[in-house]
Amino acid sequence: MRSRQKTFRVKPSALETLYCTFNNKSYVHPDPLEHLYKYKDIKDREIAGIVVASLAYGRVQSILKKTAIMLDIMGDSPYEFIRSTPAEYICSMCKGFKHRLVTGAEIAKLLLNIQKVLTLYGSLNACFVSYISKSDENVLNALCKFANIVGEQTPHLIPDPSRGSACKRLNLYLRWMVRQDNVDPGGWYGITPAMLIVPLDVHMARISYLLGFTKRKTPDMAMALEITQSLKAFDKSDPVKYDFALTRYGIQKGLSIKNLLRELKTEGSLQREAII
Repeated sequence: MRSRQKTFRVKPSALETLYCTFNNKSYVHPDPLEHLYKYKDIKDREIAGIVVASLAYGRVQSILKKTAIMLDIMGDSPYEFIRSTPAEYICSMCKGFKHRLVTGAEIAKLLLNIQKVLTLYGSLNACFVSYISKSDENVLNALCKFANIVGEQTPHLIPDPSRGSACKRLNLYLRWMVRQDNVDPGGWYGITPAMLIVPLDVHMARISYLLGFTKRKTPDMAMALEITQSLKAFDKSDPVKYDFALTRYGIQKGLSIKNLLRELKTEGSLQREAII
């Protein structure tokens, strides 16, 4: 139902405390990010990461199950698997895979796209960095070009940022690869955390609206950029660092969005309509 709900100005110190509290691997499960910790080499982690991120939609237990299946197919070293496995064998191993709208043929195409990128650039990191210009304030332009090559003929896995999609899964992937703390493993070079865009879905959109980080109602790229800009007021060098902590509320048991508002707010006079 729709009701009138107050929005609040966020206490900077409270948001920083929230980040410090949740900057801990013990809060990761059941996030599919947990799959990436076993890959110590960034060459393996970046490939595992894009496969996991691209499948990260739907019910969380299904996500964990289906991502585990794909990681098992690639074995201990996704990098060596992609580099050395013939295309026909990749297609054969993925046959019968299904996750929501994603078929075995589509996930195989993603792996073959990654194979092409490794041949051309040596790594996904090098590919992405090659698209960044000195004038870019954020990763959006590079993200569009990266999605075109990695996401060729994989519409249910890699969306097209140029069409206005928030591209939550791609931005989540970049958060994992670029940021490095107790939660995000990092490992990529050539991109600063300041350039990242917040991974936006309806959950993060609702939280951000209630906290006053956005005035928009549609969870698209425009909203993601507005939220990111708002978070730069708290840490301009690493605005996306708050994403993990904020999104624990409403997901993990005992952490409701009402709890989050109580912890972060300084009451303001502004009121907006919100779905509660």
